[in-house]
Amino acid sequence: MTTTTTQQDATTPPAGRKAVLDASGVTMRFGGLTAIKDVDLQVHTGEILGLIGPNGAGKTTFFNCLTGLYVPTEGTVSYKGTVLPHRSHLVTQAGIARTFQNIRLFANMTVLENVLVGRHTRTSEGLFSALLRGPGFRRAEQESEDRAMELLGFIGLQDKREHLARNLPYGDQRKLEIARALASEPGLLLLDEPTAGMTAGETTATRELVLAIREEGTAVLVIEHDMRFIFNLCDRVAVLVQGEKLVEGSPETVQNDERVVAAYLGTPFEGEPGEAEAAEVQAAERAHETGPLKAGGTAGTAGTAAEAEGDEH
Repeated sequence: MTTTTTQQDATTPPAGRKAVLDASGVTMRFGGLTAIKDVDLQVHTGEILGLIGPNGAGKTTFFNCLTGLYVPTEGTVSYKGTVLPHRSHLVTQAGIARTFQNIRLFANMTVLENVLVGRHTRTSEGLFSALLRGPGFRRAEQESEDRAMELLGFIGLQDKREHLARNLPYGDQRKLEIARALASEPGLLLLDEPTAGMTAGETTATRELVLAIREEGTAVLVIEHDMRFIFNLCDRVAVLVQGEKLVEGSPETVQNDERVVAAYLGTPFEGEPGEAEAAEVQAAERAHETGPLKAGGTAGTAGTAAEAEGDEH
C-alpha cells in the first residue's frame, strides 16, 4: 500500500513542539498474519492527533503496541526520546495513560476510589508504610485524595464522589475513566472511542473535555469512528487501512484524499488486501488476546482488570 503525507502537516513538527510519542516501523504479526505493518507515527506536545480507519484496520492493535499490552514483532515505541519497555504498568509510569473502547471501571468502587486507583503510579508509599499508617503515609493519602477531587471537579463529577461507578449514567462513566487515566499525570493520553454510544450532547461535552485536557498540557491521541468529532477536534489525522498507514495530515488533507473515501465506502483500491485476509487477521488477534503470547504486567491506570481483554476495531 502506498502512503502519502504532506511535508508541513505530517513530517515537520509544529513550531516549538517536540515529539512526545515516536512510533517507528511498528509491525505486529500473529503467527504468519500481519495485523500492523511498518507504521510510523509521532505525536507532538500540545497536539491532538486522530487515528481513524474502517473496522478491522488495526487501530486498537496499534494502541496495544504503544501501551505495552502487545510486544511489537518489529519496530520501537519511544516516549520523550526513551524507548518504552514492553510492560503496561511501566509505560504508565513513563507518562502514557489510556482508556478503552469498552468501559473498564471498577463497578463496585466509588467514583473517588476509581480515580484513586490511577494515583498508585505516582505515590512512593510501600506496603510497610501502609501497614504502619504513619504520618508520611497519611500525608501521601491526603495528597492523592486532594488531586483526585481536583480531577473530579475538572470533569464535573465532584458531587458524585461517593456514588458507585456502576450507578453512573453512561456518559459520566466515560468521563470517570478519563479522570482515572489523568490521575497518573500523563504527558500523553490515548483515548479509544471516547464517544462510542454517546448522544450528540454528550459528544459535544467530550470534545470540550479533550480540548481542556490539551490546554492543561497533555497531548492526546484519539481513535474514533465519528468523523465529525475527529475533524472538528484534531490538529492532524492519520488513517490506517488493513494495518498500514494510508495517509496522514491535516483534517482537510485527509477528508479530500480519494483513497480515504474509497476505504470508508468499501471501494477497492490498488494494493488493498481482500476481505478474507482481513478476517484472518482479526481471528488471529482474538486468539492472541486469550493465548500465551500476550504481554505480561498490569494495566496501570488504564485499569488492571482490563488487561486480559483487547477490543479490535
